Amino acid sequence: MNKKKVVIKGILKKLMFFYLTLYIQSSIAQSYAIGADLSFMKQAEDSGFDFKENGTTKPCIQIFKDHGYNWIRLRLFHTPAQLPNNLEYTIALATEAKSQGFKFLLDYHYSDTWADPGKQFLPKAWEGKSQKDLAIAVFEYTKETMIAFQEADVFPDMVQIGNEISNGMIWPNGKLPENWDNFAELLQAGINGVYASCGNNPCPEIMIHIDKGGDKNFTKYFFDKINSYGIKYDVIGQSYYPWWHGSLLDLRECLNFTAQEYNKNVILVEAAYNWTPTEYKDKLAPFPETPEGQKEFWDEVNRVVLNIPNNRGIGIFWWEPAVSRRGSRSFFDAEGNVLPVINVFDKFTRK
Repeated sequence: MNKKKVVIKGILKKLMFFYLTLYIQSSIAQSYAIGADLSFMKQAEDSGFDFKENGTTKPCIQIFKDHGYNWIRLRLFHTPAQLPNNLEYTIALATEAKSQGFKFLLDYHYSDTWADPGKQFLPKAWEGKSQKDLAIAVFEYTKETMIAFQEADVFPDMVQIGNEISNGMIWPNGKLPENWDNFAELLQAGINGVYASCGNNPCPEIMIHIDKGGDKNFTKYFFDKINSYGIKYDVIGQSYYPWWHGSLLDLRECLNFTAQEYNKNVILVEAAYNWTPTEYKDKLAPFPETPEGQKEFWDEVNRVVLNIPNNRGIGIFWWEPAVSRRGSRSFFDAEGNVLPVINVFDKFTRK
């Protein structure tokens, strides 16, 4: 082979590698999820609370749509006694969001009430079940509720199996670190329930969600262990509240590591900041706890996610920006007017 042919062959190889790289990157990239957990929105509007922009009352979901939001996250409790987030309520909210073009992330709590790292209460309906029967209950419940969403024409686009499951779920059976085998079985049962509901429809992506957005070491421990059980999932979800989870540099280190170590898409599925002094009354804050400081926080967190290597950062969600009571982490002031934080994505989404 003469020198000219060798050079041409080398150029062709480089071009093939270049276009293969572009193809891989484009297949990884998805539409960026600009999301909000709006699980209390319907309750607020049903109770007569007016959400406003510049003093004008608007449907809350419209305010978010007008500012670039394209995903809704909704939690589902098994049989809630006080909170509204049962199946019927969640389907109604999903229906409203889907009618406005939103994609839908379903958040299974596998509890009758809040599930988070400090509590993962067993649903009352599952009390007294053996581990084997509990896994069957998780599978059947997940499958049946997913079919209900499908029949209502609001099949989720993504499903998270459990909420902030750093310490397991469905205690005591699935409590970590002492019950990894049980936990893995329950987690897989939930995933299998989603898959069993799909029929001829494309299955939703599966998210595993923990609350360690600024903790690289725990994230590695948890997902190494998950992977050792051969559990299949698509997206890694993290929570990040700086007063609990560290600095923006901690967040950047953890999310970048996660994307590169596990070759998975990453969503910051819970984040929030206060617009009135709340968490930083007695210590220095990373951002002022003011309306403008809240906006600056959301802008900077978004940039961290956008810069995750290899286009693996595919979205962020604010936790509960639309509540009827005056909440310092909400997007609305005491009169119901939306705060400046709503404008963060205008510069990214408006043409």
